[in-house]
Amino acid sequence: MSVQRELNPTARYLMGPGPSDVHPRVLKAMATPLIGHLDPQFIEIMDGVMDMLRRLFRTKNQLTFAVSATGSAGMETCFVNLLEPGDEALVCVNGVFGNRMCDIVERCGAKVIRVDAPWGEPIDPVNVKRALRGSRPKLVAIVHAETSTGVHQPLEEISKITHEKGALFLVDTVTSLGGIDVRVDDWGIDVVYSGTQKCISAPPGLSPVSFSPRAVALMDKRKTKVQSWYLDLSMVRKYWSGAKRVYHHTAPISMIYALYEALRLILEEGLERRFERHRRNHELLRDGLEEMGFEFIPAPEYRLPMLNAVKIPSGLDDTQVRSRLLNEYNIEIGGGLGDFAGKAWRIGLMGYSSTENHVNMLLAALRRMK
Repeated sequence: MSVQRELNPTARYLMGPGPSDVHPRVLKAMATPLIGHLDPQFIEIMDGVMDMLRRLFRTKNQLTFAVSATGSAGMETCFVNLLEPGDEALVCVNGVFGNRMCDIVERCGAKVIRVDAPWGEPIDPVNVKRALRGSRPKLVAIVHAETSTGVHQPLEEISKITHEKGALFLVDTVTSLGGIDVRVDDWGIDVVYSGTQKCISAPPGLSPVSFSPRAVALMDKRKTKVQSWYLDLSMVRKYWSGAKRVYHHTAPISMIYALYEALRLILEEGLERRFERHRRNHELLRDGLEEMGFEFIPAPEYRLPMLNAVKIPSGLDDTQVRSRLLNEYNIEIGGGLGDFAGKAWRIGLMGYSSTENHVNMLLAALRRMK
């Protein structure tokens, strides 16, 4: 019987919508010997992860931890624990991930109230306020950094409107966390989730989440069981917090190690310096692309620094150029999704991939192909 060849994939420069490049210290952390998921040493590591996540989310929420699955599971965790059949949820949709929220809401047996905006534009708070008239949703959900369009969504006004209506404010920060400011407490965010593979620059596989005391109180008043056993926080939170840890599932120990070290790197750099680095490298990329005739999709005031969505100029073949970048230069960038499929590129400058060297390599490669 033949044996599969040894793993030896070609090293790439990851400049797509995720995952991002991972710091050698994070890779080294993953090689740390395993210990049991209820070992007192591992409990201490979990406590460290929770503490550092609170600092990154800028929150004092006790229920702040990492779901043992990717960002989409973090999304599902937030919805399935809060929504019951017959509830209403208002979902803001201006890209792929707003649509995914709607799908999950419907699978919870809840009614979706949609507020749509054209792809490439932010959600208008006026439209949220209008949609809330005559309805009392349990929550309002929105994407902070829409990965499919490169749009940075302002949150504070929509948060205020949400709370005036008595609803919870739920925010997707999968692409934003660690690359731009996320202020859970200051912005009145009740429920938030993210992913490890983007600006945190750990491998995919965990989803940081945080729930306000108000959201926890609402979960505790549920009349029905959470539809997912694995994501049921009435059980999971007993493993992550409390005086005595109760087994729920076998945690992905090596991934927790990786997140621990990635968060240490973020806090060593300092949040403000990290955000400034992402902004500075975005501007370097912007100047170089515009010099070659590229146009950005979002307006300047709504552009994400870590996810640059640009129109593909006429005369350039989407698949051919991205294939050449990958095969000739070992650079990965992302194609468009949904409405932008074949029409746009998504260029990531996330976490450890946000460097002047990454920008200059990509610009030099594109100039040679123009």
